[in-house]
Amino acid sequence: MNQTIAIVDASVGETPAERNLVRSLDAETTVYKVSDGHLPSVPVGGDWRYDGVVISGSQTSVYDDLGWIHDLTSWVRAVHRADVPTLGICWGHQFLAQSLGGRVVNMGAHELGYRTVNRRGEDPLFADMSASFTAFQTHSDRVAELPAGAVELARNEYGIQAFRLGTRYGVQFHPEYDRETAEWVIENKDLTDERRAAVTATVTDGAVAAAREATAVFENFRELVATHQRRPSRFE
Repeated sequence: MNQTIAIVDASVGETPAERNLVRSLDAETTVYKVSDGHLPSVPVGGDWRYDGVVISGSQTSVYDDLGWIHDLTSWVRAVHRADVPTLGICWGHQFLAQSLGGRVVNMGAHELGYRTVNRRGEDPLFADMSASFTAFQTHSDRVAELPAGAVELARNEYGIQAFRLGTRYGVQFHPEYDRETAEWVIENKDLTDERRAAVTATVTDGAVAAAREATAVFENFRELVATHQRRPSRFE
């Protein structure tokens, strides 16, 4: 049976986030533009309509004092209590960590372009993926402390790149980005000419091809969703 997944689009304005995630998830999806105030219902009981949740990136910081971020915090904590498999990407990764008890800080730098990510140990989210792989990055905040009980799954020189808490997962990189999106992001960043040239130089045919391995995260997450047995009695 095909999974039903709620896509929580935290990007602001017109962005490729919805297109990329709908394309990447081979599932029945409904998109909620949370920055415009749209969210799914709170999961209660075992009959919630969605089998899983994916939270996108955003141009904001997770610690910004915005009403929709506060609303999403309450909602994602309910999703966690209801034991719904969740995947947070970039901002979504940081948001899950902060909402569930971790800490996010400004790095004082911007990781941007195709970079290497190094796995730490084994996890079904990274099944059949290399110990080190390539993925596109665009962030200036990082997860400084994980929530209690969370397991670090990947890292690079900028810090934590993936974690798991139950079936709540965060990945700092963007497995959904294609070349068009990578170029769009770089073009829309406020960069010096020198920095823009250096980052653009990472967008090579080889890097774009290598980054396709990271898309396995979506297939692996769908498998986790398909096989997960929710335990709402533990949380409700």
